[in-house]
Amino acid sequence: MNIFEINVLGFTIAPSYYGLMYALSFIIGYLIIRRRGYVKSILLDDLLFYIFLGVILGGRMGYVLFYNFSHYLSNLGDILKIWEGGMSFHGGVIGVVIAMYIFSKKKKLNFYLLSDEVTAVLPIGLGLGRLGNYLNKELLGYSPYNGFLAIEKNGTSYFPSPLLESLLEGLFLYIILLYFYKKRQFGGQIASLFLIVYGIFRLLVEIFFREPDSHIGYIYNYFTVGEILTLPMIMLGLGLYIYLRKKNNVPL
Repeated sequence: MNIFEINVLGFTIAPSYYGLMYALSFIIGYLIIRRRGYVKSILLDDLLFYIFLGVILGGRMGYVLFYNFSHYLSNLGDILKIWEGGMSFHGGVIGVVIAMYIFSKKKKLNFYLLSDEVTAVLPIGLGLGRLGNYLNKELLGYSPYNGFLAIEKNGTSYFPSPLLESLLEGLFLYIILLYFYKKRQFGGQIASLFLIVYGIFRLLVEIFFREPDSHIGYIYNYFTVGEILTLPMIMLGLGLYIYLRKKNNVPL
């Protein structure tokens, strides 16, 4: 859904809510990371470029592989049509991790500390992104629902699960990570906690408030794709937290 559309010299300018949320996320994240000071200002532009590529490439390829592989296998050109929608959070996380690893090696930064800096602000992007989903009438909750802020689509009212996720995975997760960031004991602690807490919030929404993707449905008549992808994330976060805490890898 576009905010507005104007025609200038034969070109249509139509900024979308989703694009606006992405832009705001990068700007706010940039300002917070710069203020905290671990990444020098001269490197921040490069870092954001790497993260941007990780989000876009990882998010898109994650959606292609996890959510609609058969369609894109038959229509390879559609993979490039990002403006039509179709991004995977889990794919985006994988893309950002790869991007941060490459960046940390090139710039001789500690990967775990860099991961903490980025994941500490990631909930801001998640919260704003879910607002974009709500405005675009995506990620529908259960139906019928005729309560406050219901999503109306194709004559059916749905629970506004994107708004709930914006609250849980955005505001609440940011507050939790900020608290532990100030008391951080080892490198990678915030990144590990992000995987755990985000995963728990995501599972709660997937199980109790959201319908499965319409073109996929339930897998084995019970699980959504989101649930299947989120469970390993929680386990990975727990494993990393225990391992890095014992290792105490970086003096803070």
